[in-house]
Amino acid sequence: MIWNPEAETLGRDARAALQLARLNETLAWAHARVSFCATRWPREVRGLEAVADLPFTRKSDLREHYPFGLFALPTAELARVHASSGTKGKPTVVGYSAGDLDVWREVMARAMTAAGARRGHLLHLAFGYGLFTGGLGFHDGAERIGMAVVPVSSGNTARPHLLLR
Repeated sequence: MIWNPEAETLGRDARAALQLARLNETLAWAHARVSFCATRWPREVRGLEAVADLPFTRKSDLREHYPFGLFALPTAELARVHASSGTKGKPTVVGYSAGDLDVWREVMARAMTAAGARRGHLLHLAFGYGLFTGGLGFHDGAERIGMAVVPVSSGNTARPHLLLR
């Protein structure tokens, strides 16, 4: 049930210290690279309880800086770009570095392992493979565990039924 014992079994104080250090690294990174963050967020916080006082980023902020105005990296340094459907206006655009994708794979491997996924299992992935981010997170996390992924997506119910029985 544990994917990464070193990370998932930290004591409370060690976990809180790591979380605070990573939060401050993230705040400093964003503060130095995104003018929007520099004007709204502190460069660092003294304790995790300060998270409650950080300002929200609203959907309107994302739309005002559309498409890439809130990115901390130039688009030439991105490994992947996803976006929402934009059904209520402009799509929400998200850019991922190679490091971001590695963290995402690790987090998904942890969550799926906690839910009972194991190396050698077969995962029928029914998410669409468009710009929506969710399906690819499960896909990459499952591959990190060592699962076989069947990216059938959705729509033709008979096809995966024949393939997976």
